Amino acid sequence: MDLSYGPTFDAFREEVRTFIATHKDQQPKHGAGPKSEEARSWQATLIKNGYHSRTIPKAYGGFGAEPDIIKSRIIAEEFSAAQMNTGFSGQGISMLTPVLLEMGTESQKQQFIEKTIHGDIIWCQGYSEPGAGSDLASLTTKAELDGDEWVINGQKIWTSTAHISDWIFCLVRTEPEAPKHQGISFLLFKMDTPGIEVRPLVDMTGSANFNEVFFTDVRVPKDQIVGQRGQGWQVANAILGHERGSLAPPDAAMTRLNGVIRLMREETVAGERVIDNPIFRDRLLKLQGRVLAMQYNDMRLLSAKINKQTDTQLAGMVVKLIGTELRHEIECLGIDVMGEIGISYEDNPYLRGNGSWQYQYMYFLGLIIGGGTSQIQKNIISERGLGMPKEPKIATVGA
Repeated sequence: MDLSYGPTFDAFREEVRTFIATHKDQQPKHGAGPKSEEARSWQATLIKNGYHSRTIPKAYGGFGAEPDIIKSRIIAEEFSAAQMNTGFSGQGISMLTPVLLEMGTESQKQQFIEKTIHGDIIWCQGYSEPGAGSDLASLTTKAELDGDEWVINGQKIWTSTAHISDWIFCLVRTEPEAPKHQGISFLLFKMDTPGIEVRPLVDMTGSANFNEVFFTDVRVPKDQIVGQRGQGWQVANAILGHERGSLAPPDAAMTRLNGVIRLMREETVAGERVIDNPIFRDRLLKLQGRVLAMQYNDMRLLSAKINKQTDTQLAGMVVKLIGTELRHEIECLGIDVMGEIGISYEDNPYLRGNGSWQYQYMYFLGLIIGGGTSQIQKNIISERGLGMPKEPKIATVGA
């Protein structure tokens, strides 16, 4: 059985390797923010050469290539092996842009997509509320039409990157009398609009990755809506599908796993390389098998999308659940490999990898909760994916 991609794709792999060798020194330094000039310049280089926004039409600032799952796989493999910076991600690129391509107006595509993928606009997502997290459709932030403007009042929470974002895509209730799933609209507006207050929330990493956002009489032009009034839930579901797939992509997991392998070759226990220890090696191989399975599942989903197949609902549902838990276990192995050095943090002189192992370990523990907890994901998989009955609701005492 010949499992090679063939000479055409072998030539493309060499093309990718040549790009990496030529441009590796141009990558932004560790910690460079999305608004830094070096990060933006690197993003432009990736797009120009087809290594980011590869299939986004040139009319909207992308590279404009036809979808090709093998070439996408080769790019991911080579970038992972070389630990290359893959460019910008975030809510605007991985979640909003695909939905605008599918459901946005031509004016919205022209206004937002190119600026988003090039880093000129950074987005945050206004979904969760203090009383509407797992049951998102219970949201109460309201928008009332006043002439040519929406007037927004309410609160969002767990809003990633709100403190550095230029725009927000936000779910609001515009039809208070309609059933909860049918009274929601999807609005786009600037974060410097008067009436918006952002309060940082420090998480267990020690950084303010999340925020509370308060809206008080925030006025938004009425045409800054995606889809029709009251159809925001359909847009939201499309976004959530992209979100769950973007929280723990398998290619990033493979990059981190390769980092663990390098650690295991460098760190020692009682004079023996960790990679030669059968217990650690067994843990590594189990994780490697799971990462490969996730990569092949990702290829299946991409192939189905390109070929307009619709039988992959269950395959898509498992991505967030398995991906976030897998990343947490990979970071955990990295910490265990370092032994007592693994508990180092912040300015400890023995810190490895600028503290990324400790940071990512705690960050992905949070992502197991974010975007829908693992428990919620399991319910979705069992009920919607496998057709199992809903769990019984316990009657309230005294009802």
